[in-house]
Amino acid sequence: PDGLFAAFGGQTALNCAIALHNDGTLAKYGVRVLGTQISSIVATEDRGIFKAGIEAVGEMVAESAVSDNLEDAKVHAKRIGYPVLVRAAFALGGLGSGFADNEAELVVLVDRALVNSPQVIIDECLKGWKELEYEVMRDSKDNCLVVCNMENLDPMGVHTGESVVVAPSQTLDNDEYNMLRDVAIKVIRHFGIVGEANIQYALDPKSKTYRIIEVNPRLSRSSALASKATGYPLAYVAAKIALGHDLVSLRNQVTRSTTACFEPSLDYCVVKIPRWDIDKFPTVEKSLGTQMKSVGEVMSIGRSFPEALQKAMRMVNEGSTGFEENWYLRTRASNCTSVGMEGRAAIEQDLRVPNPIRLWTIAHAFEQGMTI
Repeated sequence: PDGLFAAFGGQTALNCAIALHNDGTLAKYGVRVLGTQISSIVATEDRGIFKAGIEAVGEMVAESAVSDNLEDAKVHAKRIGYPVLVRAAFALGGLGSGFADNEAELVVLVDRALVNSPQVIIDECLKGWKELEYEVMRDSKDNCLVVCNMENLDPMGVHTGESVVVAPSQTLDNDEYNMLRDVAIKVIRHFGIVGEANIQYALDPKSKTYRIIEVNPRLSRSSALASKATGYPLAYVAAKIALGHDLVSLRNQVTRSTTACFEPSLDYCVVKIPRWDIDKFPTVEKSLGTQMKSVGEVMSIGRSFPEALQKAMRMVNEGSTGFEENWYLRTRASNCTSVGMEGRAAIEQDLRVPNPIRLWTIAHAFEQGMTI
């Protein structure tokens, strides 16, 4: 081939493109990388280079360290302070990741992560912070825009693919939204992204303190959700940009008259809820965390968040009538960690530990007279 797109095949495509570049295959056959270049991909995927790049533009990532062996990982975890998040680098869906509260748990997670990746990342724990995403588009002429921002219903500690996601964000004020928007554009420009990218943040709910979690220089699950939620064809526009077009010359596929260089404005709400089949696998851990276990998802559109949430809850599980307790009572045994417990203790356990039916758990808690 004369060229290849690295950003259209998920994490696997990025890893393959990097490997082909490093072993000289692309240079040998004269294959051009279209869109975001390999150097930019490596800069966002390699945690050491990524951290240096973020700090170079005056921003902060979560305190972290990269290691390729267990002993170094132990030293880094002790320096950062437990609990820590352990992740495999260059991995998809949080593969091999988890939280370690002590050295014994760290050993298990690091050994698992190094099976899947040459590097393991030890991150500062930001459990409880808001998790947000911005979908950003940039062309080779440095035109840049934010297509959509999304907010996870679950806080940090639950993988985005496992979380209920709402677009646009519901709890950010105007200052917070624009602060993170400006940062997203600054970071994407610094790394030289050409096409589409996704930037993830952790935001302290008690202040305006934030950390940049990662930048994905590719189309992802979030990109598909953003395209459907806004009507902005991210994949189409990203492909055109990679072929040399710019956002000003491309047409808006909805209006057919204005340009693609616009930021959609939503007067409605979109909710995504994942679907799990954990009940079909008795030995699988029933709690949700940093690794993806969901097998699909539904998306709903409504005039308000309550309407969109109700629609999604009715769609995701056959037999559920929305935000009510019956689905929790019917499926608790196969989806929750409180099996063997009764009464208020069982409800508190299921509220404390994220599980596939946590929304219905909240409905049951309200029915039992519990308050926020």
